Amino acid sequence: MVRVRSLCTVLAVLAGLAVVPGPASAAPALLSQGKPAVASSAEGEGTPASAAVDGNGDTRWSSAWSDPQWLRVDLGATSALSRVELDWEAAHATAFEIQVSADGDAWQPVRSVTGATGGKQVYDVSGSGRYVRVHATQRANGYGISLWEFRVYGESGSGVHVTGAQGNWQLTVDGQPWTVKGLTWGPPAADAARYMPELKSMGVNTLRTWGTDATTRPLLDAAAANGLRVINGFWLQPGGGPGSGGCVNYVTDAQYKADVLNAIRQWVTEYKDHAGVLMWNVGNESILGLQNCYSGAELENQRVAYAKYLNEAARAIHAIDTGHPVTNTDAWTGAWVYLKAHTPDLDLYAVNSYGSVCKVRQDWLDGGYTKPYILTEAGPAGEWEVPNDANGVPSEPTDVQKRDGYTQAWNCITGHTGVSFGGTLFHYGTEYDFGAVWFNLTPAGKKRLSFYSVQRAFGGATPSNTPPVISAMTVPATVAAGAPLPIDVAVSDPDGDAISWSAAVNSKYLDNSGGLAGTPVQVNGNRLTVTAPDRLGVWKVYVMAEDGRGNIGIETRSVRVVAPRPDGTNVALDRPATASSYQQVGDGAPFPPGNAVDGNNGSRWASDWADPQWISVDLGAVTAFQHVQLVWEGAFGRAYEIQVSDDGGNWRSVYGTTTGSGGVDSIDVNASGRYVRVHATQRGTGWGYSLYEFGVYRR
Repeated sequence: MVRVRSLCTVLAVLAGLAVVPGPASAAPALLSQGKPAVASSAEGEGTPASAAVDGNGDTRWSSAWSDPQWLRVDLGATSALSRVELDWEAAHATAFEIQVSADGDAWQPVRSVTGATGGKQVYDVSGSGRYVRVHATQRANGYGISLWEFRVYGESGSGVHVTGAQGNWQLTVDGQPWTVKGLTWGPPAADAARYMPELKSMGVNTLRTWGTDATTRPLLDAAAANGLRVINGFWLQPGGGPGSGGCVNYVTDAQYKADVLNAIRQWVTEYKDHAGVLMWNVGNESILGLQNCYSGAELENQRVAYAKYLNEAARAIHAIDTGHPVTNTDAWTGAWVYLKAHTPDLDLYAVNSYGSVCKVRQDWLDGGYTKPYILTEAGPAGEWEVPNDANGVPSEPTDVQKRDGYTQAWNCITGHTGVSFGGTLFHYGTEYDFGAVWFNLTPAGKKRLSFYSVQRAFGGATPSNTPPVISAMTVPATVAAGAPLPIDVAVSDPDGDAISWSAAVNSKYLDNSGGLAGTPVQVNGNRLTVTAPDRLGVWKVYVMAEDGRGNIGIETRSVRVVAPRPDGTNVALDRPATASSYQQVGDGAPFPPGNAVDGNNGSRWASDWADPQWISVDLGAVTAFQHVQLVWEGAFGRAYEIQVSDDGGNWRSVYGTTTGSGGVDSIDVNASGRYVRVHATQRGTGWGYSLYEFGVYRR
């Protein structure tokens, strides 16, 4: 039997007399047209299932004359659905469901309809699936059911999309679920190809960067070639922590905002079609960082303006690229309050969290948020959130604690199912300094316990060999400058490999230096011995155990370096002291010469920033002495003389050097005089000269 559209149906369509259960929303794309379709039956060869998705309003599918009947279309990839249109021929269904399925077997209804009257029917739906079908259970008349067109609208399964609804979201890549198993990226982008095999073996599928520009392509190319994707960052000031990168006025600085937005548009346009892109991430920790630029009401104004600017950026990106989500990272979930109020166009939120990572879920619940999130940095507790040790500096977690910290962080990240999409743990890099030892999984390219804990968490390859485990490290509370420093350790290697030791020191808590300075180490069983630094203050001491198979165990403790106590009597102690100059202003000032002879290594004399300078002590009478100790602060003397005088006017030199290196200078002399002075002619730094102690000893 062949029928044509009834006049009533045509008029109903033309007049817009469709039965619409609810207001139809605009759909991003027609997904079903031309896609494979099958049906429970077909009335004949001229009415196949494919005719309902061919975009031709004059062809149709019609079923056999019985209940139930169904028509199914394969979208080719899991897609987020927003609307379904049914254009019925006169033989319509009065009761049916719109159903979705991931595999074509297990079906879930997204719309149930009874009492339908035919014509063109439009339904808003919310759900995702690769397969969509109309499943009819009741016909309107004695014929079967027949559709001129079956249209499914939504976001295409190709590309990257946030799908689902409140509390039941999913991130999909080309229609497939994607849990972000990621690391933050440290090496140069140009070297990316050499690191990808290792990352892939770890189970990593995502990398995160903080900036995107012309140098990004090699990273994207290498990632795509290995099945990985990249969260591409765009840097906004102030970012990367408190005040980093300078301050910007987001209320008034239109030029800065325009320039950055233009750069964002440029690089999104450049890379939007690259298979290595996962999403765009605009800004890093700026809502928190703005507190270092502003305060009070102005801080609030700036945070609101920044959040609104983020929304401009998100809209600009979406206008160019509909195939990748947009997020923003901050250092605390408190920033999400501003995003919720002023940045509705973000697809998801992101946060960096270390010691508090397991609180993020509750923060999300307490905030009543309506978007999913990812963690863009996470790992063991950071320097800023651990308690201080006995020397008053942050107590760095042990290698074992770091290992367990990554595991705990990952469990908390992935435990918020339907809301958290995973995260990028911090950090994959080869740097080998203070921060790298704290966080890097591969410092200097060597694998640590934390490397393997992340590999296990991500379901990567089973390792054939793992690092030595240092289970204890003990150092004395204090050590004299330049003296032997004993370090007691307990270590084992799970694979029975021979262990080789090395050691290093770091002056972060003296001068903010990040570098590690290697130092020779003597090994006697579980006792390691190094030479203490010359400079006074709290140092970090590191011991490294390597197994010769590319693995390393690292432990660190702090130790306070103090001045050695010379033999004899300090005849300069608390005697009158004078100097060519001393600093009277500045942080901690004044620094008078008397500070150098008070027996207190916590006080100091500091001169003006010029050559020459001198400091003199009056012993009260001509006195014989055999030793001078100079305990330098960082501003030391490169060239100086020890001079004596009986009258304070006529001076004679008893010692001189042009190669001073700071720290503690222990000078044996055999001299006498009432006045003893240090006469310095060349500074070792750009500052002046500074001495904690100037001791003159009689033995």
